[in-house]
Amino acid sequence: MGHIHAVASDPGSGDVLLATHGGLFRLGPSGTTPVGPAVDLMGFAVAPDGAYLASGHPGPGTDLDQPVGLIRSEDGGQSWSAVSRAGKSDFHTLTVGPGVVAGFDGALRVGTDGSSWQQRPIPAPPRTLSASPSGDRLLATTEQGLLSSEDQGRAWAPVATPDLLVTVAWADADTLVGVSVTGTLVISEDAGGTWTAGGSVGQASAVSATRTADGLDVLLVVGETVVRTTDRGETLERVV
Repeated sequence: MGHIHAVASDPGSGDVLLATHGGLFRLGPSGTTPVGPAVDLMGFAVAPDGAYLASGHPGPGTDLDQPVGLIRSEDGGQSWSAVSRAGKSDFHTLTVGPGVVAGFDGALRVGTDGSSWQQRPIPAPPRTLSASPSGDRLLATTEQGLLSSEDQGRAWAPVATPDLLVTVAWADADTLVGVSVTGTLVISEDAGGTWTAGGSVGQASAVSATRTADGLDVLLVVGETVVRTTDRGETLERVV
């Protein structure tokens, strides 16, 4: 697989999706299997309609430009088609919500469906971007702290957190899960108003969170491994 750039859960099957240097991998009942062509997926997100959006670099034998710009898969990653900015953009972070797509390729670009973009200002380069489930709010983790925008990136405001966050994700409309620079899992259940600290999970580079009937299901990329916690970081289970 190589380096794991992003982790997500397929909303239809519940399978764990790994966007990696060697392409997309799916972790299901039969184990971890490669899916589709070996595209270096630097940015990856699952759209509300279940389609996959990604960016990065083409692998051998793929009919995609370098860099690929924004690409889309409607067959679970088996094939990819160019949407926009082919040969121009390598989005190292990418997020999608209802009516909004945002990515950073050295500049923050925001659009409604990814076919066209507007460049937006941001106080500091985002390491990660995360759109709320309703699509009306964007969050960015930066060296200046967590930033929030309620107008698709036109204006940004700081969000107070217990420590500097490396990555953050929405679990539902009210619940945010992040990892601090010290490796602590932090959780907000009022959309960032207040935060509580969970367990130590290590130096995570990516996070994905889902609200379940039993609580929170959190997936984390830590180094070259993927771990899961269902008890707010108190215990970790290695997934890959």
